[in-house]
Amino acid sequence: MSEKMIENNKVSVIGEVVSEFRFSHEVFGEGFYVVDLAVNRLSDQVDRIPLMVSERLMDVSGDYKGCTMEAIGQFRSYNRHEGTKNRLVLSIFVREVNFLEEFTDYTKTNQIFLDGYICKEPIYRKTPLGREIADLLLAVNRPYGKSDYIPCIAWGRNARYASGFQVGSRVCVWGRVQSREYTKRLSETECEKRVAYEVSVSKLECVEE
Repeated sequence: MSEKMIENNKVSVIGEVVSEFRFSHEVFGEGFYVVDLAVNRLSDQVDRIPLMVSERLMDVSGDYKGCTMEAIGQFRSYNRHEGTKNRLVLSIFVREVNFLEEFTDYTKTNQIFLDGYICKEPIYRKTPLGREIADLLLAVNRPYGKSDYIPCIAWGRNARYASGFQVGSRVCVWGRVQSREYTKRLSETECEKRVAYEVSVSKLECVEE
């Protein structure tokens, strides 16, 4: 696997394990499991981020709840079929795990770098309080012709800058992975609470090719 391909999608998160391992899927006899990591923000909020872990990387039958863990890997997406619709499911595909005794530097708990291509017209808007926001969808290439589709959200000056990006522009993004709860309306009477995952952008630049 070419190192260059891996370089375009790098994530490291540090947090507390807050769930047991749940079976996700199997590829060529290798089982993959999902476990949730609670990652603190500086604002006292917590992001609950799903990690996709191979049974070959660690003992997925163990109970790690309450342990502080560092996970290093890539932010990946796949389409899950739900009835007639596809839903984009995101998780961190873990390549390396470290358990930490104690951890104090909370500025380093959540870091991501992506190098990809804008695959949908950016959506620029202002909140009722006048904050500028831009939603971006970045296609990040993986080896073997696959891509991950990563939603990113930029604020303020970054949002204004991003609003001018064309579809197909190559963009580098630095930021953090965050979780956000929202309510999905299923019918006139039914609503469901869901969680979306996205990259909160701290810096971005358009790369001239």
